[in-house]
Amino acid sequence: MSEKLGSPILNISVFAAFVLVTLVVVFRVSRSNKTASDYYAAGRSFTGPQNGVAIAGDYLSAASFLGIAGAIAVNGYDGFLYSIGFLVAWLVALLLVAELLRNTGKFTMGDVLSFRMRQRPVRAAAATSTLVVSLFYLLAQMAGAGALIALLLQIPNSNTFGQGVVIAVVGGLMIVYVLVGGMKGTTWVQIIKAGLLLIGAATLVTWVLGRHAFDFSALLGEAVEKNPTMETSTGVVKELGERLLIPGLQYGASDLAKIDFLSLGLALVLGTAGLPHILMRFYTVPNAKEARRSVVWAIWLIGIFYLFSLVLGYGAAALVPGGAERIANSPGGTNSAAPLLAYQLGGEVMLGIISAIAFATILAVVAGLTITASASFAHDVYASVIKRGAASPDSEVRVARRTAVLVGVVAVAAGILARNQNVAFLVALAFAVAASANLPTILYSLFWKRFNTTGALCSIYGGLGISVVLIVLSPAVSGSPTAMVPDLDFAIFPLANPGLVSIPASFLLGAVGALLGPNDEGADARHAEMEVRALTGAGSEKSTVAPKTAPLPKIMV
Repeated sequence: MSEKLGSPILNISVFAAFVLVTLVVVFRVSRSNKTASDYYAAGRSFTGPQNGVAIAGDYLSAASFLGIAGAIAVNGYDGFLYSIGFLVAWLVALLLVAELLRNTGKFTMGDVLSFRMRQRPVRAAAATSTLVVSLFYLLAQMAGAGALIALLLQIPNSNTFGQGVVIAVVGGLMIVYVLVGGMKGTTWVQIIKAGLLLIGAATLVTWVLGRHAFDFSALLGEAVEKNPTMETSTGVVKELGERLLIPGLQYGASDLAKIDFLSLGLALVLGTAGLPHILMRFYTVPNAKEARRSVVWAIWLIGIFYLFSLVLGYGAAALVPGGAERIANSPGGTNSAAPLLAYQLGGEVMLGIISAIAFATILAVVAGLTITASASFAHDVYASVIKRGAASPDSEVRVARRTAVLVGVVAVAAGILARNQNVAFLVALAFAVAASANLPTILYSLFWKRFNTTGALCSIYGGLGISVVLIVLSPAVSGSPTAMVPDLDFAIFPLANPGLVSIPASFLLGAVGALLGPNDEGADARHAEMEVRALTGAGSEKSTVAPKTAPLPKIMV
């Protein structure tokens, strides 16, 4: 595909308009940032529905909009399995985590994990895990940004510098949102983005179904008819046709592929409840009731969008000239399905609007990830470990802002490396790390009286280390033409997603560490206090009205 897609000037203009509007919103809400609680948790002032929309905006990342639509267009039924896993995961968060976490913590996941254990080692471990998970998730968003620009401006995948510049621009905007707006600004950006994403997706879905007399079966039939085979960029010819509608196209080729799918599913279902940037959102509401309402709203909105993604994926396979083969081999790879569909339906204007929404998706999510990573380092490492609880709120927020800049720089560099990967696949790796390092420790801390500091450290560091090492040694990183480093081959571990091994290993390590390690001093009393607070909300953090005499420090990087 050598022709340019749409008008670059129009695409950039629509995106610039979104950036301008959101920057105005961020600057306006930043005026009310007076305390550390405002910067980290938006003063706990958002209602359940507001926070639910923001969670949907945070969760519906480039993986959902670009990656899943592309995965469905190319792999059919197997691509939709990502949507199922992402959605079912919210039941775990709703039933086991949301309310208890909101009652027990203050700003970060480290607050919960250290509630009845030794503060410094557990907070350091929680911060390390948060930074690693956030980096993996940021990797996916930056890859989505590179893929989108590669498609719109026809920057070839071989032009590392051109795509790198684009990724750097996205990273710079992300840093501005976080530095200026804090959690309030980030939340409003996510709310705006969620509304735009749902409206944009609904428009495309209505358009696609309208072309088929609102008969979904007719859409599936056209997708099957127009995609009998597909030749990949490496010259491999895949049989499609009816296989787009049944399981096995991507994960049924061998027994190993089926095991890989089982590993992927486990990571997706358990990963959400361990994602730090999602957990941190529960602290922006005034009480546990609103935290539950947040999750219910998020489940509805996310579920509706994933139904939209099913139509978008098959619609792209059916209506884009060249079908799955063109989508898979276009600049940006499978991540280009939704923009190509938009261009086919509505020309340059629709492409510009959908592209701006996709950029909005990326910007909102990376802003949420960045503030989570920077808050964890400042609150858990700087204030609690380095300063031993003696840091002032001003200095803590200042460190958080400086950390946000560093996280942004690292994310840009990593995003350039992973720019050609399917973003849904990259997010699945982040889910595997979160489910391995965070979820076992959170569940043990909330529900197991015998759990102690030794168990927490074994679970966090063990799960984190095992999952990251297995990812590095997997086919996702080397040993195949689609790997991050295709020219090298050190893929010793056969599965692309490590969840099947790393998640049970983390639970086991946490249990063994807790049983072999010494009890923490005063553990029984602190467990009783934690249980009462988690179940009743007595003593939990409340919403705040910041005094005018306690301003945040000026932005200093």
